[in-house]
Amino acid sequence: MRCEWCLGDPLYVTYHDKEWGVPVHDDRKHFEYIVLDGMQAGLSWLTVLRKRENFRNAFSGFDPVAIAAYDMKKIEDLLRDRGIIRNRQKIEATIKNAGAFLDIMEKFGDFDSFIWNFVGGQTIQNTRKSLSDLPAQTEESRAMSKELYSRGFRFVGPTICYAYMQAAGMVNDHIVGCFRHRELKP
Repeated sequence: MRCEWCLGDPLYVTYHDKEWGVPVHDDRKHFEYIVLDGMQAGLSWLTVLRKRENFRNAFSGFDPVAIAAYDMKKIEDLLRDRGIIRNRQKIEATIKNAGAFLDIMEKFGDFDSFIWNFVGGQTIQNTRKSLSDLPAQTEESRAMSKELYSRGFRFVGPTICYAYMQAAGMVNDHIVGCFRHRELKP
């Protein structure tokens, strides 16, 4: 049995089975998830997944060093790229977030140790019985959002932060009956 949200599209099923909820400790992967979750605002996750490779190509493989150096010409190029979500605010936020991400890495040694502090360094093991039990945000995602905004991030509201936490395995929100819930428990 799988979480019902992923049924109906092979790309969704693969993402669910291999990636969603797997604990992330790689800084570049963290940045990728932050970018993609910010891009999702107001859209479906499937829309973002379908454009993921295009985003990877357009945004320098999600390299925050490269992205932080983007200039107005690069922004204009991105706004013409039909393979990505062409929203100026989201593109500019990605560039700003790259700089803020690098600041955190410099201050804390890496982003991973900083971000995992919001869950005490380990995955929160939830026991949701149905999709309707999943919250849009939590106390931890609200704290994360507040802290990220204070450090210069944009498009990191508490709902986006919770989606990020789910993707990055900071919470195990697979439904209890889903085979991945058991696989991702320590």
